[in-house]
Amino acid sequence: MFNLADRLVKKVSPSRLDPMGLGQAYWKFWQSVMKNPGNLMVQNIQLASDQLRLLRYGVKKAMGQEVEEVITPEKGDRRFKYPAWSEQVVFDVFKQSYLLASSYLMNLASGADLDKKNQHKLEFFTRQTVDALSPANFAISNPEVLKATADSKGENLVKGMQNLIGDLVKGKGQLKISMVDKSKFEVGKNIATTPGKVIYENEMMQLIQYTPTTDKVFRRPLVIYPPWINKFYILDLSPKNSFIRWAVSKGYTVFVVSWVNPNKRLSQKTFEDYMNEGIFKALDAIEAATGEKEVNAIGYCIGGTLLACALSQMAVSGDTRIHSATYFTAQVDFSEAGDLMVFIDENQLDSLDKRMQKKGYLDAGNMATTFNMLRSNDLIWSFVINNYLLGRSPAAFDLLYWNNDSTRMPIAMHSYYLREMYLKNKLVEPGGITLNGIPVDLSEIDIPIFLQSSKEDHIAPYHSVYKATQHYSGPVTFMLAGSGHIAGVINSPEMNKYYYYTNPEVPEDVGDWIKSAKHHEGSWWPYWHQWLYRKSGPKVPARIPGDGALDVIEDAPGRYVKMK
Repeated sequence: MFNLADRLVKKVSPSRLDPMGLGQAYWKFWQSVMKNPGNLMVQNIQLASDQLRLLRYGVKKAMGQEVEEVITPEKGDRRFKYPAWSEQVVFDVFKQSYLLASSYLMNLASGADLDKKNQHKLEFFTRQTVDALSPANFAISNPEVLKATADSKGENLVKGMQNLIGDLVKGKGQLKISMVDKSKFEVGKNIATTPGKVIYENEMMQLIQYTPTTDKVFRRPLVIYPPWINKFYILDLSPKNSFIRWAVSKGYTVFVVSWVNPNKRLSQKTFEDYMNEGIFKALDAIEAATGEKEVNAIGYCIGGTLLACALSQMAVSGDTRIHSATYFTAQVDFSEAGDLMVFIDENQLDSLDKRMQKKGYLDAGNMATTFNMLRSNDLIWSFVINNYLLGRSPAAFDLLYWNNDSTRMPIAMHSYYLREMYLKNKLVEPGGITLNGIPVDLSEIDIPIFLQSSKEDHIAPYHSVYKATQHYSGPVTFMLAGSGHIAGVINSPEMNKYYYYTNPEVPEDVGDWIKSAKHHEGSWWPYWHQWLYRKSGPKVPARIPGDGALDVIEDAPGRYVKMK
């Protein structure tokens, strides 16, 4: 029997049993604890002391005395906003006991002193565990759920079970949590409604030209390269928060690339193909449509990474068609790329490649789940409580509709991007990667650059985005917006939300940049407009889609964005 076990152990590699390497990370954690038991003892004493303080707090509050809480939720933590969590002694003590235990576990993890990769992984997944164990996530310990159960005589739990079964059926055995009432939205009807026309298409993308709303427009057109990890209409959700509609109203001739949702037939499309058939073909089409050889460009997220690669090649070849570039939350230096790095190492990428090889692409749901884990309380557990414990239906929210309208990733492109850029960080090495036979060197880019980042971005952290300021040779403007990866970008002046920071200097360290940055309330869009219009040339008569050398193919937003 032992010989059989030995053979099985030898046959099944640790990486197959634990592709994420969590076992190794936690084993190293316990080794560090045993080497330094003093830290564990200090944390245990602190936890015991805090729990005693909490016990005294509970007794005094039960007696009607005014007493200060032992611990409070972090700013922005909405799990305990229901009044009973603070008003009723039992749930108040329960809440604070959980927060103390969470702090204890996170302090143990953060004090482990492992190598950078395993330390990051340990802290991230300890946070996932802590979040999953919140008393708000269980019917028996959530006062809002208990009240709903009493009021409805258990109907909420019955409805919740029906919702759970429906989501399991929808996910074909895997839990696919419903986050939005999809019946309330239709692309082209009540989202993505800015008027325009598709004036060019190939198998990788459609190019949309938007209808002007001003008599005159800036001479240089504006082209936007959105990420293909999600669909472009995040920039055109509704009239009140549409970046595209706003840019058109400011006198820009706006073009947007709408990427195809790739299937198995396109599985071997490469990063080069996205650049050649996306970036460069769009520039050709814009020149044919408007007669203009120069444009200003925007790259959003991975669309910005792609744009940087194209700009390097254009600089080497003397191609001057892009006059300036704006990046929305786009990384080129992945040395500090944030929590996504816990999913990226050789073992995990090998496992991912094997999954993708079966179909030729990464399923949309896999990518969505990864992104949701970066904000699990907001994008996972809040829906577990709403849908399954409270038995409610998801709300109709345009942003969540877009978030659930995910796309597939072709294996050739995705594997290359994750390995060469995320894992090996070769994009910032001059000649580290070669595209179209040309070594990429970001220092060759000397056109004006505007870098937008967001302070609470979990996908492209601002300190990672800022590193790009040290790689370009031309003038660089860095701006830090409030909120996260999406809301930090989609912040219309009409909404009058959040804030942003500006600083004309770009020191090497982002901390130094922040120290002398100026705070501004509201949307950063007008600040960017002041930067861009000076680079957009004189005003010319407005251009109507189809009036140039390219015929109209169909109305915006086109067919590609509707592909499931």
